[in-house]
Amino acid sequence: MSYRGAAYKGAGVDLRSASRLVDRIKPIAEKTHTKGVVTDIGLFAGMFRPDLQGISRPILVSATDGVGTKLKLAFALDKHDTIGIDLVGMNVNDIICHGAQPLFFLDYLAAGKLDIDQAEAIISGIGQGCQEAGCALLGGETAEMPGFYAPGEYDLSGFCVGLVDESNVVDGSNISIGNSIIGLASSGPHSNGYSLIRKILEDHQPDLAEDLPGTEKNIGQALLEPTIIYARTILNLLRDFDIRGMVHITGGGFYDNLPRILPKGVQAEIFFSSWPKTPIFEWLQKKGGLDWEEMLQVFNCGIGMALICPKKKTGDVLQRIKAMGHEAWMIGKISARKKQQEQVQIVF
Repeated sequence: MSYRGAAYKGAGVDLRSASRLVDRIKPIAEKTHTKGVVTDIGLFAGMFRPDLQGISRPILVSATDGVGTKLKLAFALDKHDTIGIDLVGMNVNDIICHGAQPLFFLDYLAAGKLDIDQAEAIISGIGQGCQEAGCALLGGETAEMPGFYAPGEYDLSGFCVGLVDESNVVDGSNISIGNSIIGLASSGPHSNGYSLIRKILEDHQPDLAEDLPGTEKNIGQALLEPTIIYARTILNLLRDFDIRGMVHITGGGFYDNLPRILPKGVQAEIFFSSWPKTPIFEWLQKKGGLDWEEMLQVFNCGIGMALICPKKKTGDVLQRIKAMGHEAWMIGKISARKKQQEQVQIVF
């Protein structure tokens, strides 16, 4: 019998490749399965049975995001096994800001022509990210779209759902003057600011294989370092501490993200010298000829997540974070805000 997909293959879409990829994805997804997973990959939709024990008023918390132009660096360096961690991190770190336990994740991968080895590397990173976050890779979509993407390029996005009891939602509403701001270290730019990073690279044409001063990595490796996923650490803290607000430092840096959870009558004072600046940010600042105010508007500058807690608990929270393997510092405080003041004041 002749191959029934021959006409479609002639148009640039190989159905057999997609089927082979699904076979490779299944064991990756199985490693992420939690007890709530009802279905295996392959049906029209994923099914999940949440454990509602101890939750009186369940609230679903969801987020969707992509990796952005960091993908262009992955293409240039032909390294695709960590970009999926970034995808999970950008979603999970958002929902964890409201105290939600991540339940499941779905991904969307589109390419002009499906490269099975490349796609498997991407999805292996997604699986690793899901394992780090403690959520299930429940399913996804792979689209082959001839003529839509340049050869070797693809787009990647994801969707995450979490669960929290209404009484445990963290939204910043009880933040008060005198509270401490704790910063958890980032691994680098995570997945934000890469349009500016690529402009700096385009203008200066550095050798990405050149060593980055102060590290054991080269510039390319530092720029592709995957996003830290903070879910397990944050959930551990929430069990024992009064965490009043959490901020994922993403696009817009400090100036745009901190106000998202601050009551109108307060401001966040950030002490710029309170944490060491990751070498890649010092390199970008010098290469780009940027001042640190510009850097803090675009990048996380070494702080991937900020937590707000009562001052008297600052030391205990820091000790717990460090015990769980993260670097963290007290980077600021909540103070009264005058009417004309910005809600974020950086003290240099």
